[in-house]
Amino acid sequence: MTSAQLSAAFFLQMAVILLTCRLVGFVSRRLGQPQVVGEMIAGVFLGPSLFGLLFPGIQQSLFPKESLKFLYVGAQLGVGLYMFLVGVEFDIETFRKRARSAASVSFAGMAAPFILGALLAIALVKVRGLFSERATLFEAMLFLGASMAITAFPVLARILKERNLLGTDLGTTAISCAAIDDVSAWLLLAVLTAKVHSAESWHRLAVTLLLLTAFVTVMLFPVRRFAASIEPLYRKHGAGVELISLLILIMLVASFTTERLGVHALFGAFVAGLVMPKSEPMIAEIVERIESLSLALLLPLFFAVTGLRTRIDLLTDLSLWGYTAAIIATAVLGKLAGAALTAKATGMTWTDSLALGVLMNTRGLVELVVLNAGLDLGVLSPSLFTMMVLMALVTTFMTTPILIAMKTQNQRT
Repeated sequence: MTSAQLSAAFFLQMAVILLTCRLVGFVSRRLGQPQVVGEMIAGVFLGPSLFGLLFPGIQQSLFPKESLKFLYVGAQLGVGLYMFLVGVEFDIETFRKRARSAASVSFAGMAAPFILGALLAIALVKVRGLFSERATLFEAMLFLGASMAITAFPVLARILKERNLLGTDLGTTAISCAAIDDVSAWLLLAVLTAKVHSAESWHRLAVTLLLLTAFVTVMLFPVRRFAASIEPLYRKHGAGVELISLLILIMLVASFTTERLGVHALFGAFVAGLVMPKSEPMIAEIVERIESLSLALLLPLFFAVTGLRTRIDLLTDLSLWGYTAAIIATAVLGKLAGAALTAKATGMTWTDSLALGVLMNTRGLVELVVLNAGLDLGVLSPSLFTMMVLMALVTTFMTTPILIAMKTQNQRT
């Protein structure tokens, strides 16, 4: 394809992606689901699993292979900005106050699914074609365990807000646990990425992790002190183009650094947001300015790229669907049992404990980010990637209906 043809294809792809995401997102909201859940499903609709199945010729002409690299770059920028905003909105002081009370629930809510996922990986790694041939048993166990342990902080926050639970004890515990889970998930992904990139040498892995520790130290101290000067600039000039450009520049440099270290670029974006000043008026305006571009234009590209990689048509026999069911069951039961039983032991009622276990199963966008990283790293095969995407969709979609059903049941009793 010529440059002009690639440019025209990109604009048409963007139009189709945005239209599909808005339409499916609208239906999702009508069903009581967050917008992001609809956009996740819209991405799968655009891929070979539905659009490509019904209209293969049109789908291939709309998304030719040579044009996908442009969508991928846009998707990485979109999800990078999104993770930067997650870090910006992450309240470190509130987290510190609540971390001790939520730590035991969060630890159990991560440990149980992580262990079950790692054990499941031992069985699945023996199935030809699920994990890639280059993936070691340790990498398979680490990746599947981390994938099972994830709770998506941003999506959970939206669900809690929409269900009027943010100010309750349940909501406070849930959001604190999710915050711990989110940070832990990024650390696990950083370790996994470093391990894969340093596969030939444990010495190289140790050096990579040492450099990663140095990066985090630099970000938390000198860069954070530098970032403190942004707040006076905001009070004087507001969140203008210069300030937004400076913030995005810090995010891009941090992302580049972690990528060069052999760790995922999105970890750098998250840490860059984490060290930003936590002045509420400034955060609100910064998020509004960047989010309007990220959520409306770039993030749908990430869902589309994920959907184009999702191949439900590869699940051709009952055994593969059986593995999919086992993955979903392991993910749900691990989170539910680990979080609910520990919450009950700390004094919560059974109703709130079970609700917390359901909330902790919200995996959402963070799960898709980790799964795409696993595919890019060569740990997952397309078939296992598809199974894990289905798990992410099911565990995220089920949260709101189950909470509504639990609330209805409680009102009857």
